Amino acid sequence: MLQNIGFPGLMMILVVVLIIFGPTKLPELGRAVGRTLHEFKSSAKELVADHKEEEQAGS
Repeated sequence: MLQNIGFPGLMMILVVVLIIFGPTKLPELGRAVGRTLHEFKSSAKELVADHKEEEQAGS
């Protein structure tokens, strides 16, 4: 899905976000998205590590 957006579509999305949230809210919104992605990545790594530990304990 995201592969078909292309540069023009991405620019359109950024313009709409800028209009909706305004330039003062964008840094705050970016930080929130960054924190969310960081938390998601760390949770995913933790799940993979737990799964590997279970495999090693079962073998």
